[in-house]
Amino acid sequence: MAWFGTVMVFACLLEQCLSLAIFAPQHSQPDPCYDEAGQPRRCIPDFVNAGFGREVQASSTCGSPPSTYCFPTEKGGGRSRTCRTCDASDPRSAHPAAYLTDLNNAHNLSCWRSESFSQPSHNVTLTLSLHKKFEITYVSLQFCSPRPESMSIYKSMDYGRTWVPYQFFSAQCRRVYSKPNRAPVTKQNEQEALCSDGYSDLYPLSGGLIAFSTLDGRPSAQDFDNSPVLQDWVTATDIRVVFSRAHTLGDGRPRESFQYAVADLQVGGRCRCNGHASRCVNDKDGYLVCDCRHNTAGAECDRCKPFHYDRPWQRATARDANECLACSCNLHARRCRFNMELYKLSGRKSGGVCLNCRHNTAGRHCHYCKEGFYRDLTKAITHRKACRACDCHPVGAAGKTCNQTTGQCPCKDGVTGITCNRCAKGYQQSRSPVAPCIKIPTASPRSVASSTVEPIDCESYCKPVKGNLKINMKKYCKKDYAIQVNVLDMNTVSEWAKFTVNIISVYKSRDERIKRAEQSLWINMKDLACKCPKIQMSKKYLVMGTFDSLSERLGGLLADKNSLVIQWRDVWTRRLRKFQRKEKKGKCGKA
Repeated sequence: MAWFGTVMVFACLLEQCLSLAIFAPQHSQPDPCYDEAGQPRRCIPDFVNAGFGREVQASSTCGSPPSTYCFPTEKGGGRSRTCRTCDASDPRSAHPAAYLTDLNNAHNLSCWRSESFSQPSHNVTLTLSLHKKFEITYVSLQFCSPRPESMSIYKSMDYGRTWVPYQFFSAQCRRVYSKPNRAPVTKQNEQEALCSDGYSDLYPLSGGLIAFSTLDGRPSAQDFDNSPVLQDWVTATDIRVVFSRAHTLGDGRPRESFQYAVADLQVGGRCRCNGHASRCVNDKDGYLVCDCRHNTAGAECDRCKPFHYDRPWQRATARDANECLACSCNLHARRCRFNMELYKLSGRKSGGVCLNCRHNTAGRHCHYCKEGFYRDLTKAITHRKACRACDCHPVGAAGKTCNQTTGQCPCKDGVTGITCNRCAKGYQQSRSPVAPCIKIPTASPRSVASSTVEPIDCESYCKPVKGNLKINMKKYCKKDYAIQVNVLDMNTVSEWAKFTVNIISVYKSRDERIKRAEQSLWINMKDLACKCPKIQMSKKYLVMGTFDSLSERLGGLLADKNSLVIQWRDVWTRRLRKFQRKEKKGKCGKA
């Protein structure tokens, strides 16, 4: 049996049972949209008379001003004519179109009547607005006058802006509507309005019924779930009935007028909710909307509700509820979007893309930490503090991005620590932001092996220069030069360490070759190994020494255990300038 139950509907219709219990609201305990295990399933609202209590707009209604109307009756085995007055001020003789959708009483019909007209061909329309999309199963009318010789039913899917024909009725289909009578229905024309002469007889003279089934005889009705064509065909927001031609008695008698009279108009169907709601309710503005389930939204449950875009919206079927699924964002995002390409690549399982990931996360699912942060494995990925800041040292690190798992920052050469905040073993700190840690100058195994210097006791070897390293006028006068240098580089040559230094200031010099420029400073590996003098890369020093033949041979400055090599302090500038002035005054000879 088709989903709409067409046969049962018409059986009930003929017995006038639709006015009884079909208007009772469906209770939602338990929720029909979910099974006993809580799994979603297709659900549909109750089948109702969608037009019940709705206002009907008629293009013509008798009674204003009062008029006389006549209608045929059967009396004594023959036909006769009975005439009455239609007066809008007398509720017993005239009824507005609103009476067409009230509770119908077959024993006391309240009839709407059109104005009388002199020719049988005269268009009169009845328009019923449902104020929401319904999936219509049938449209029926019960008449107080003879049924029209020709009439048509139209539907609108856009609240009366446009209209399409639903069905034509006529004893002369081809002449009146240019359509064949009772044309066969195939899958190619099952969404087309057809014409039928089935309800175009003159009899009965009163109480006759016209009923149109939207699905009767349509080939795809048995597979309605999989027929978008029929789903669209049965959908309507408004119904319009157009009476085109009245019946003539054909007995040659003079007639004063023609008229249409209808007692009841019913539109049977279900609130369109696409299988995602079991009832329709009034919203805060009084409009009828679906009470959506399955994470859907909209007046017809025709879209996924926000944040449930992991797969595309689909109408529910008997096999699959097609529930809208929430995007997987690990509790770090409130918005997402759907991406069809990703959905296809996932085997049609997941297409959600999270937007504006919070808590320092990133990625399609907010599933990893953004640049500058790493995963705290002691916390679940859903925790708001699952990502910790890398805190990479601005000088020691080669970048701001650390390892996503360990948090290890990329360190520059010679730098170590998880945040690159200290020098590695064998390196010492410099003042250069490019190379913050440089190798500590030590005698290489090769140079030690190639030298003739035997291991020595550094404490006794360096003892002559131990003690007070403060500078004074006496020391200044004994030295051949006093300069401020910045150590740039170091190479080993045999048993010597050759430092490249930049002379920043010259405070004393007995050799014109000493000037502000790069110069070589030679230190014997024996002295360097015992740290007398002690010297580090990229630092500034005050160097006070003497010239001798060895420094001449080496081609540069020479520092040994007897030289004064002290890490520079800015307060010395003033003191050394004072020593310069005293030297010029000849006070070095007295020192």
